[in-house]
Formats: sequence, C-alpha cells, structure tokens
Amino acid sequence: MTETSTRPGPLRETLTYFWWFYTPFSRMSASDIYDLVFTNSYSENGLYLNLGYWKNAANIDEACQGMATLLAETGELGPEHDLLDVGFGFADQDMYWLERFGPRSITGINITKSQVELARKRVADRGMSDRIDLREGSATEMPFEANRFDRVFALESAFHFHPRERFFAEALRVLRPGGRIVLADMARMPPAGGMMQRMNQKNTWHFYSMKYDVPKENADDVHSYARKMEAAGFVNVRAESIREHVFGPLHRYMAREPKFLERWHPPARFPYKIALKFDADKVYSAYDYLLAVGEKPKA
Repeated sequence: MTETSTRPGPLRETLTYFWWFYTPFSRMSASDIYDLVFTNSYSENGLYLNLGYWKNAANIDEACQGMATLLAETGELGPEHDLLDVGFGFADQDMYWLERFGPRSITGINITKSQVELARKRVADRGMSDRIDLREGSATEMPFEANRFDRVFALESAFHFHPRERFFAEALRVLRPGGRIVLADMARMPPAGGMMQRMNQKNTWHFYSMKYDVPKENADDVHSYARKMEAAGFVNVRAESIREHVFGPLHRYMAREPKFLERWHPPARFPYKIALKFDADKVYSAYDYLLAVGEKPKA
C-alpha cells in the first residue's frame, strides 16, 4: 500500500476537516478520524499519535516513546511474554517494544484499516513480521481464544472503545492467569471550582467526546476507572493520574516549537493555535490522563 492509495483528494480532505472540526454537531467514528488524520502525525521522526510522557523528554519524539516505555516498564514486559497491543496505530510502539524489551511475540488489533495496512508494511520493512502480527479487529470483540496472552496493552486508545467495560471483559478473557493489563488513557477530571469552572469543564468534555468518538459510558474519573477494572475481574488494580507529565508540558512544547503544528493539516491547526493563547490549566481543566494496571487472578 502506498500513502496515496487511500487518501482523498486535497479538496475533499480539507472539506472533511472543516466539517469535522467546525460543524457544531458533526460526529465521526474513531476509524474515520484516523483515516482522515492518517500520517499527518505530530511526531517528527516516527508516526506516533500519543500525547507523550514528558517527565524526562525534551521533544515530542522522546515524549511519545517515553509513554511507550512507561507502559512496558509498568507491565514488566520481558522475553517470556506474548503481548497483545490494542489500538496499535502505525506500530511505532510495537517495533520499539520488540527491540527494547524483546517479548516472545506481539499481536496487535486495530479497527482502522488504513493504519493496519501501513503498519504491516512498516513492520515488514524492518524485518519484524515473524514476531509482530498485526490484524484488523475490534477491542470489544477480540478474535482470540481465552488465555492467549501474558500482557494486554492499550496506549491511548481505550477511551474510544464502545464501551471500555466490554474491552476490560475481553482483555480479562484473553489474558492468561496472572497476566497483566496496562493502559495509558484519557479520562475526565472530577468537577471542581465554582459554577463557571464546572460549566466550562462540562462543555469542554462534551465537545471532546462528541468530536473524538468517546462514548458517554467512558466519562470516567480515576476512581470510577479503577472500580470498572475491578468489576471486570481484575485484581491488584492501580489507576493514577499522570496528567502533570502530559498536558502542561505538551502545551508548552507546542508554544515554543512552531514546526510542531506545521505537520498538521491546516484546518486542524487553528483550534490549537487559539488554545495556545490560554494557560494549560484552563485548556485542559476537563481532562485527566491515567496510567492504569491490573492483573488477572492466578486461580
């Protein structure tokens, strides 16, 4: 597959961006969104799409890989593990995990066909197809037998799943006893402050969930997120906010690196240029970013 084979013409692409971003009640599925964005990603050297973990990062590439590192280290990923990556994007993290942590195998599922096709090509070009198996499929109806994997990772994808609880159930099913699930995921901040601040949080979350295909069932804060994992059957659950290492540093990076937004399609830049005129605490007041981990009971 070439990058031009599935791309709409320039006019249609531009009109679709305007319809998506600027029409008040327009909605797109997650698959359609990622088909549209395709390789207009904001990382410079790869095709990562996550917001990045900025604790020790100086640029977007280091931050995106830092988020992948955080998941792998939290999951204690190693050579004895069969890993399932749910929502793998263009497989940057899978190729990195294979090289850095050396799991026995990596299987990926992704609902966006254009990403699956390009990711397979990239993996093949790196000579990794014997260890990385990428498939088109749903996170809530996984095409795998029970007790198939030692680790299930979802790097900034589970907020799209319809609903996330169904994904938790499927992840528990396909994990082997003692296996671990690790997620980096968008969540909702609990309402705080005065009436105007609470209203801004509510409206911001509503707009975000409508534009980015986030089901209403997925409007969890850190506490309800952990409870849902436990209700699905996971034990030793831990969910913690890492937002201080995500939103603020990314916001400041965008402000000081004008080339960052230049890699985006022009209509997609404008809302973020407006957002950069405000403090990060205000722009991201509705959002939390969680690192969550749980285990399937051993018996």
